[in-house]
Amino acid sequence: MKDNKQSEMLPDIRVAVDAMGGDNAPGITVKGACQASLESPLHIILVGDEGRIAFELKKHKHNVSQIEIAHTPEQITMHDNPKQALYEKPDASVAVAARLVGEHKADALVSAGNTGAVILSSAKHIKRIVGVRKTALAAIYPTQNVQKRGDLFSIILDVGANLHNSHHDLVHFAYMGATYASKIKNIESPTVGLLNVGREEYKGGETLSKTHQLLSTLPNINFIGNVEGNELMLGLADVLVTEGLTGNIAIKTAEGVASAAKNLGKMASKQNPIYAIGFMFLYGGYRRLKSIVDYEQYGGAPVFGFERMVIKCHGRSSHRSIKNAIKLAAKSVRDDMTGIISSSIAGYEKDYAMSDMDIKSDFY
Repeated sequence: MKDNKQSEMLPDIRVAVDAMGGDNAPGITVKGACQASLESPLHIILVGDEGRIAFELKKHKHNVSQIEIAHTPEQITMHDNPKQALYEKPDASVAVAARLVGEHKADALVSAGNTGAVILSSAKHIKRIVGVRKTALAAIYPTQNVQKRGDLFSIILDVGANLHNSHHDLVHFAYMGATYASKIKNIESPTVGLLNVGREEYKGGETLSKTHQLLSTLPNINFIGNVEGNELMLGLADVLVTEGLTGNIAIKTAEGVASAAKNLGKMASKQNPIYAIGFMFLYGGYRRLKSIVDYEQYGGAPVFGFERMVIKCHGRSSHRSIKNAIKLAAKSVRDDMTGIISSSIAGYEKDYAMSDMDIKSDFY
């Protein structure tokens, strides 16, 4: 994530951090916030149990003037049912953090907590961008980088905020992802692909064929057409658009294949000493590759569709991930990412969606 701009606007940016969200909270969350305060002049609001947060703050060097605590004793665990937990705990840390953003007391939200709770809290307290019917959860994933970009990562959305989407939703996702790739990855004209079962424009049923038709006509979207599942990891597109159900399956399948390959390698090395020797020689290269495809440089992935930026981190995030997620949130605010997305969608609504007779069933 390269950023050559000056950071003089960051002191006015306030990021609300769900300090109790994640498998290793609040220790990892607080440590990440402390490091962010040393590297950027932004303001951080740690939301959660004041006593536990204060205890963790004492362990790490930080800029005291840049960090404050918003106390709430309630929290939602990774195993809680998000809807029920939010009903029973309206002042859970993630809900209070989202409320601060919705009340404009903070500019962005960062959480490594329960994904459903993050999305539901945001939906309750933060307004959606005008015209957006469904929000989108994004994922950043490494590819073979056939486009020879500055890093190996592409973004895919939606990966689980919804199950199914309309063609208008998917066009919105294209604008969201393209704005992210432009502002965060500094790609001048990011390529956009549509995850589908074939390259032909008519494949995938009515929703995907309509989406293909619309994306092909938009002058400000660099649409490259359909991308098949076996091409997912190539990196043909900087932004890959899909419905939530297929996106979730695709990204979890990729994660599962990577995990299986790692475990198979370990099993083989145990069964055959020659393989173990081979692993020793490959270890240096593996470590270099790991540093190249280190997703922690992005910290987390956006939940798109809200007027304010929401960043969802992995539940097992390290302090480095949390730090970079906080910095990503601040950079997104500084560069007015949600404002640009809002303008793009407003233009689409005016020129395309409003002329579509079935738009009323989708948006109004």
